[in-house]
Amino acid sequence: MADTIQPVILPDLDPTTDSQGKDALEPGYLVICWNDPVNLMVYVTHVFQVVFGWNRQKAEVHMLQVHRQGKSVLVRESLERAEHYVHQLQQYGLHATLERDRE
Repeated sequence: MADTIQPVILPDLDPTTDSQGKDALEPGYLVICWNDPVNLMVYVTHVFQVVFGWNRQKAEVHMLQVHRQGKSVLVRESLERAEHYVHQLQQYGLHATLERDRE
């Protein structure tokens, strides 16, 4: 009779016990919108709603930050996504940049 092969039993790996999340491995990049004398506040609010899918209230909060403080940090994302958002905002004529998050 043939020998019986014992199955290999691997330990359970719990993905929730990962000590370092994706944020710890990948630095974040901040998408910043800067104030300009060209675009109307209503337009900037509309662009934030379209690009980020925000409701009007959240878009207005960031628009007012841009208007009153000269800039607003809109989101923290991976480099690729941050570049995508900056490009979209620039397509709408807004002055947007990205910078590496210091945290």
